[in-house]
Amino acid sequence: MKYGFGIDLGGTTVKIAYFDELGTMLDKWEIPTVTANAGAQILPDIAASIRGYLEEKNIDPASILGLGIGVPGPVNSRGVVNKCINLGWGVFNIAEELSGLTGFPVKAGNDANVAALGEYWKGGGAGCDNMVFVTLGTGVGGGIVIGGQLLHGTHGSGAEIGHMVLNPRETVQCNCGKYGCVEQYCSATGIARLAKNHLAATDAPSSLRSLEAVTAKDIFDAGKAGDAVALEILAQYYDYMGQFLGSLCSAVDPEVVVLGGGVSKAGQVLIDGVEPYFHKYVFHAASEVKFALASLFNDAGAYGAFKLALDAFH
Repeated sequence: MKYGFGIDLGGTTVKIAYFDELGTMLDKWEIPTVTANAGAQILPDIAASIRGYLEEKNIDPASILGLGIGVPGPVNSRGVVNKCINLGWGVFNIAEELSGLTGFPVKAGNDANVAALGEYWKGGGAGCDNMVFVTLGTGVGGGIVIGGQLLHGTHGSGAEIGHMVLNPRETVQCNCGKYGCVEQYCSATGIARLAKNHLAATDAPSSLRSLEAVTAKDIFDAGKAGDAVALEILAQYYDYMGQFLGSLCSAVDPEVVVLGGGVSKAGQVLIDGVEPYFHKYVFHAASEVKFALASLFNDAGAYGAFKLALDAFH
């Protein structure tokens, strides 16, 4: 039996998991992400943690097939990172550098793409060949799996679905510098912005008015309780989601769309709300797409990172 590690590198913590070649997670832990000094200590810290684990557990290094790592930025098929702004990184080959520090072969990918691979392998997309994974959190990210293979793209920015333009008439700038991106409407912050604008445009009574700062969870909770204004906000949100996913699925034609991230915690009500609008916008031949909720949660990145290594080195 061979073993390996899946690493999910975030801006605050690094999640590291130890797997067997069947994809069973045998152990997991976290270390802090030290972003000082342009993130110079991040990879040495990961390497030291893995070496320490092998020594502590008396694991033979010869049994390790390799490491996979997901990073918060574009990564091409050769393992070259094209800037991770929140880590302070520029352009360099992370696979070569981490391999040199650990002595193991390394495969790297974008964190959202890698999480998609995890959900495809062991989560909401298990058993399908073509899948779209959408993370609805502070931003909107995701990944696309076609014929069992993760779509990286030429420049490592495949599946930057949060920056498809949804509204070219938007006047507020997205974090990416453009205007009217999916992320501005379909993320957790996007739905909160829709709520703020809607509440300012109407005098209708709503439980949301008593809250100091309205969150996505507040809006879904109010909607479930029958708040008419919250339901109007959700209808607007579902329409944007329908446009976004309808266009995406018309291009990709997946079997399954897996919804993850904080907004997906709303549960089945999210799928039930989105589906009618999705069918309004999607090309008819792609209308049989199924929707599912992500099931691996915070472990998706580690599973997907290990799957990268397993596919590359097993």
